Parts: sequence; C-alpha cells; structure tokens
Amino acid sequence: MRQLADPADKQGPRPCFLCAAAACKAGSDEATWRHVLVSDERGVLLLNRYPYANGHLLAACVDHVGDLTSLAAAARGGLMELATVAQRLLETAVNPQGFNVGINVGRCAGAGVPGHIHMHVVPRWHGDTNFMPLFGQVRVIPQALEESFASLVAALDKVGSATD
Repeated sequence: MRQLADPADKQGPRPCFLCAAAACKAGSDEATWRHVLVSDERGVLLLNRYPYANGHLLAACVDHVGDLTSLAAAARGGLMELATVAQRLLETAVNPQGFNVGINVGRCAGAGVPGHIHMHVVPRWHGDTNFMPLFGQVRVIPQALEESFASLVAALDKVGSATD
C-alpha cells in the first residue's frame, strides 16, 4: 500500500485510503467499514466519506497512479466501467435527475488524493444546491453514510456490478 505524503501533515505519511479500499474483498467487514461496493480487477467503487451530495461515489483504479496519462488503456477502461456501475446503482438507489462525473488531476485542480487517480460520480436533483460549505463550512447530507451504503448494497443486489 502506498503512503501519502502531505507537506502540511505534521504526523507524516499515511496509507492511501484508495489503495486500502482496493485491497478489500467486497462484502468483508473491512469493506463494509470502508463503504466498498465493488472491488475487482477493474478497481474499486466506494461511497465518499466526505460527500458533496447523498450517494457521492468514488471509482478508482487498483494502481496508485496520479494521472490518466500514466494509466494503461485497460485501467482507463476499467475506471469508466466502474463509473457506469456507479450510475446504475445510484439510479436504482436514489433516483437522481442527473449526475456530475469528473476527475480532478493534481492538487490545484481539487484532487484530495493527488497520487491516486479516481473518478467522482455525484447524483444531482433539480434545485439542489451546495452553497453551505462556502458560507458555513458545513455540508448538509440528508442521509447517514451507513444508510446510504445499505441502500447502495441493496441496489447492487438488484443491478449487479456488470456493465453489459
């Protein structure tokens, strides 16, 4: 597992949470604690602990690689496959009206984990807003992460993790 080094972190490097999640076997106690929905050769799909909206998912490749140009074509394809699974799960679990799907490459672009490329899949609804972090440094999420995870696991049982 790779270590993340942050110059501002006085406690030193810490393990990459995406590498740790990718190493989990889906359905295990650790995977449940880490909110891992899918972990296979394509990568890992998990619930974001710091979501912008209810159901905010992360899809990450297995390899600890910092940008798309360093990924093999198969890994880039696997990342897109997991984003497709994420969209299907969210459609089933939370019935959004749209999605934001994106990748932040580099810290200045907003990457919270600049050394491990990952894709955000965020469900959206007409009229939703997320201005609270700007003004009150508070995020308002209408459902606890454990409840969101349980509904996504139930959706996974319905739709599966294949992308045919």
